Amino acid sequence: MLRLTSRGRSSDRPIRWTNAARAACVAVVLLCGATAPGRLAAQGQAPQPQDEFVPVGNNPAPEQIPAAPLLIGAYIVVLGGLFFYVLSLSRRLGAVDEDVQRLEGELKRRGRG
Repeated sequence: MLRLTSRGRSSDRPIRWTNAARAACVAVVLLCGATAPGRLAAQGQAPQPQDEFVPVGNNPAPEQIPAAPLLIGAYIVVLGGLFFYVLSLSRRLGAVDEDVQRLEGELKRRGRG
């Protein structure tokens, strides 16, 4: 079965998702969907037309969105992305370190070390 790699080229190897990547995707979907019911309820109400002048002082208080959930969500997304980036770098660095150790061993065996 022909599958695409992360670079868009065809390959026989499938793209592997780690459990952490799946958890991150689920968290993003849940965070985005957490505020959807409130937005849908607010969109269902149509404003009443006005026939006369209404002074500014008689208007109800403007709608305010609570900032704490949005701020916390933004921090979770940014810090989560940073965590997975650092984790990815450490794995790549470990692979490079293994390659360097392997090459040093080969050089010592050949007598050039």
